[in-house]
Amino acid sequence: MGQLVPWVRTVGVEFEEVTPERAVARLPDTAELRNHVGGPHAAMIFGLGETASGAVSMAAFGAALERATPLVVSSEIRYLRLARGPLTATAVLDRPAADVLADLDAGARPEFAVTVVVTGEDGVETTRMSVVWTLRPNRRDATD
Repeated sequence: MGQLVPWVRTVGVEFEEVTPERAVARLPDTAELRNHVGGPHAAMIFGLGETASGAVSMAAFGAALERATPLVVSSEIRYLRLARGPLTATAVLDRPAADVLADLDAGARPEFAVTVVVTGEDGVETTRMSVVWTLRPNRRDATD
């Protein structure tokens, strides 16, 4: 992800685990990423969660990139408590990848959700979000 998305490198997101079902990403606690009350800025929390959802999406559908491009359709986020310190985002694919690919194979533009839970360094949940992705079929050029 750090090679595909420069922002990931810029803020220092690190990945602990990435599988086709789940991704775990961490955001360090640095002064440059904090808000007016000393915690990570909401934009950083959202970015961490969206990045974790993208990592699981790429792991699940990376083999289909020649046929389709993963894109975010929508997202919803709930900030449950003030976050402090380094954060961990755990993203879980809500639909079996095989079902999504079957829809793509049938000519549909499938959508799938990824649930993300963000916790503080104490392991307590601070944020919950859902990111809905689609696999947009790639256009073929006129010579195909």
